[in-house]
Amino acid sequence: MNTQNFKVNNDKSIVEWTGRKVTGSHNGTIGIKEGTFSFKDNQLTSGTFKIDTRSIKILDIEDAETNAQFAGHLASDDFFNSDQYPESTFEIKHAEPGADHVYYVTGDLTIKGITHPVDAVLKIETQQNTATIQSKIVLDRTKYNMKFRSGNFFTDLGDTLIYNNFDLTINLTAEAAENNF
Repeated sequence: MNTQNFKVNNDKSIVEWTGRKVTGSHNGTIGIKEGTFSFKDNQLTSGTFKIDTRSIKILDIEDAETNAQFAGHLASDDFFNSDQYPESTFEIKHAEPGADHVYYVTGDLTIKGITHPVDAVLKIETQQNTATIQSKIVLDRTKYNMKFRSGNFFTDLGDTLIYNNFDLTINLTAEAAENNF
């Protein structure tokens, strides 16, 4: 059996986010802290990656003061509580291969110390010493105690309502680790 391990290259990897509200949306990026993926006989067997919640950036707000204020709010307990929970983790628990480099995975996502199972479709392409992993995941933020302006918990929000679901678009590049055999 041939096992190949890959380590995520943080500088070549990014997670993009989009959050929506009644009056529009906001988007930005979150940096990757670390990650690994393993393949046995060219089939994905495991994987974990961590994002650094302190690295959240807002891309659609150009005014520096407004951007900094919003970033501070996303880092607060209303959202990610980055001081107490500087990392969020996704760990693959099961992977089913599909056609065209696609894997149907079930994993555990932990945000703010709260873990829930998440189903995702990963597109993974491997070349000799590199793997690229792409996915788009839609999450319900209220499952992770992010209730700020949620219609599930507050009434009469009008146009200040923030929708519960947000998107994460994951683009990882991983390089073969030296301990492959």
